[in-house]
Amino acid sequence: MESELPLHSLTTSPTHNIIEMKVSLNWLKEYIDIELAPEKISEILTGTGLEVEGMEQIESIPGGLAGVIVGEVVTCGRHPNADRLSVTTVNVGNGEPLSIVCGAPNVAAGQKVLVATVGTTLHPLEGDPITLKKGKIRGEVSEGMICAEDELGIGHDHSGILVLPADTPVGQSARDYFNIQTDYVYEIGLTPNRSDATNHVGVARDLAAALKVNHGHSGDLTLPSVTDFKVDSHDLPVEVVVENTEACPRYSGLSIKNVTIKESPDWLKQRLVAIGVRPISNIVDITNFVLHELGQPLHAFDLDAISGQKIIVKTLPQGSTFVSLDEVERKLDAEDLMICDGDSRGMCIGGVFGGLNSGVKDNTRNIFLESAHFDPQYIRRSSMRHNLRTDAAKVFEKGSDPNITLYALKRAALLIKELGGGTIASEIVDIYPKPIAKKQIELTYSFINKLIGVDIRKEKVKTILTAMEMEITAEDSDRFTVAVPTNKSDVIRPADIAEEVLRIFGFNNVPISNQIRSAMVLSPKPDPDQVKNTVSDLLVANGFFEIMALSLSESRYYKELLPGIATQGLVYVNNTSNVQLDIMRPSMIISGLEAILHNQNRQRPDLKLFEFGRSYRQKEDGFEEIDHLTLFMTGQRYPESWLNKEKAETEYYALKTQVEKVLQRLGLDRFQATDFQDEIFQFARRYHRGPQTIVEFGKVNSALVKGMDIKQPVFYADFNWNVILKSLQKQKVLMEEISKYPSVRRDLALVVAQSVKFEDIAAIAGKTGKKLLREVNLFDVYENEEQLGAGKKSYAISFVFEDKTKTLKMNEVEKVMEQLIKAYEIQLSALIRR
Repeated sequence: MESELPLHSLTTSPTHNIIEMKVSLNWLKEYIDIELAPEKISEILTGTGLEVEGMEQIESIPGGLAGVIVGEVVTCGRHPNADRLSVTTVNVGNGEPLSIVCGAPNVAAGQKVLVATVGTTLHPLEGDPITLKKGKIRGEVSEGMICAEDELGIGHDHSGILVLPADTPVGQSARDYFNIQTDYVYEIGLTPNRSDATNHVGVARDLAAALKVNHGHSGDLTLPSVTDFKVDSHDLPVEVVVENTEACPRYSGLSIKNVTIKESPDWLKQRLVAIGVRPISNIVDITNFVLHELGQPLHAFDLDAISGQKIIVKTLPQGSTFVSLDEVERKLDAEDLMICDGDSRGMCIGGVFGGLNSGVKDNTRNIFLESAHFDPQYIRRSSMRHNLRTDAAKVFEKGSDPNITLYALKRAALLIKELGGGTIASEIVDIYPKPIAKKQIELTYSFINKLIGVDIRKEKVKTILTAMEMEITAEDSDRFTVAVPTNKSDVIRPADIAEEVLRIFGFNNVPISNQIRSAMVLSPKPDPDQVKNTVSDLLVANGFFEIMALSLSESRYYKELLPGIATQGLVYVNNTSNVQLDIMRPSMIISGLEAILHNQNRQRPDLKLFEFGRSYRQKEDGFEEIDHLTLFMTGQRYPESWLNKEKAETEYYALKTQVEKVLQRLGLDRFQATDFQDEIFQFARRYHRGPQTIVEFGKVNSALVKGMDIKQPVFYADFNWNVILKSLQKQKVLMEEISKYPSVRRDLALVVAQSVKFEDIAAIAGKTGKKLLREVNLFDVYENEEQLGAGKKSYAISFVFEDKTKTLKMNEVEKVMEQLIKAYEIQLSALIRR
């Protein structure tokens, strides 16, 4: 029951979206007649894809009350050294009576009691287990303990010892007296595509199918009957209006009056405790029981708290407040589906969590029982938005069965009548405007065999599908059509049918070939993997860490922060395991910013990251996939150290250096440079060859950084890896002899306008001294309006000259320098600082 408490029999692994589910063997045996060893059942379940990650033997009373036996108090007298203690002798039926010191006020001779003998380990309701030892209490020997309910772990009463009926046999074990049940609980790692197996009946169906196909079992399931369901009166009709049928395709419910809220019977509590669910009261426990039995979440409302005896299923305005069961006031999103009363007051976040005032309380007399089917995406978003990871939400977001709501409703109603004394006080309300039919999937037997890699006979395939209640509705020699039950929300294509067949056929029945096959593979030139490794080695050597982000992303990032990209053909996916990750990433920027935010939140602000990945766009003629190499730099430029006294922050030129190192390592040069800015970059530079972009790099827009909640500037480079690999294919390897003759360096200081770039100076130098000039470098920039004038700056440039055929003469160098000075004065209006 999603409104009462967050449950724990379904837990989620954060890394793999695996649901860890507990399944009770005794519970399974209610539906299937099976006498196999628990270990064998574990093996069969794992073979069907329900991987058993652990198995635990449990007992209905912890410890099984081993060592506790029925005894009779033979004598009882006051302790000579303590007014509140009694010294007793107790006959336990195995020889000499035991001497036991007892502190209970109600102990008396002639009573039949439960005695924990020496060596027994008790598991009280509170505190750690206690192992009894023979000892002396205030000088008197005590050879055991006469127990109270709470000391045995069977109740909460500590007012005195537990006194049994007078006809209870002496020496009978407590285990036999209480009929303690032994159970085995399996911990199953449930993959995201198994929406049909979130409950005991679903697991029993798989187990029965596997037993029928592979072990000669009948495969018969005995499911709870609801034929006794009937409406007792029409005293409490409730009007239901579903305004948002997209979020709530089906809503069923009924009224039950004159219920009594009390403790559940032992059998019900034992079922819930076995799978880690804490019993609360009979009504709450029944809704939780049906959830884990059938996979249908239920919700019980206090009917007298429903204004106007009317329920409205709707969304409320953005920012509406709602006080949930955990007494937290929550601000609602406009997409949160709410179950409201007749005054449109929220009573429950549909399928997620109940409200403080609308749930079942100790004084509740009349209830409205809800059994609905909610859209997985709505539930997932609300559950994550409010951080309410209840069992009900986990079931709904995986895809519940829309056609089981009435059966689950009747099952729960009959249990409530049986255990709570109520009567059905209304007809069933069932709003189902667009019934969801079984999916019809067409495929061939040959396709199944090809995909599995084993030739499975047609008759075997039919037997498997029939055992899983998947009806073949049409068939010819090879092709057939399967009607998929609506509880299998992820079975949507022929490959899924093949997987279902394989699960029951048995993964272990697929033979492993003894043949070893190999093929000659011609690697492309250059080898893309080798190029990646080369660049990765370079970046790691320069302090970068590689990240591997998901290709899936959240569309909201682009709609809110990068609307320009959002309009360029997002590729949406139907991701039922995580509905927030609803698109293939159209850009690499968000992945890196998420990694930065993750590290920032863990006190790792100084980062150098790189990623090889792919972006995805939808075009008019199909889909576009582009490979990228991205670099991210933020925080301090160098690691913290006593040598790094300046603690320089990362800036644009630090990123530019790394970009050019990559290009230099790949041997890529002779490209154009264009400065630009867009919604990603606050300022940036593009290296390109005509229309083909090699890399874009610069400072990430402060609005984007702030929108991702990152607290410091981020610098980002995006290499088009497809263009780079294509360029490398055309690249020729050139070898050049190292010159035997010395080089000559000359420095020059130029005062130029602020608009002049170093690339302009380098380009003029290349044209002027191309025969002798080997290198141009900018080693200082000086700005001072008082000395240089407004709008001016001074560049300090070094020139390296070399002739590979002879030693340069001074007049040759000076001649080139004069040509350079003249060119700068004419073309850049430069002033030479001498």
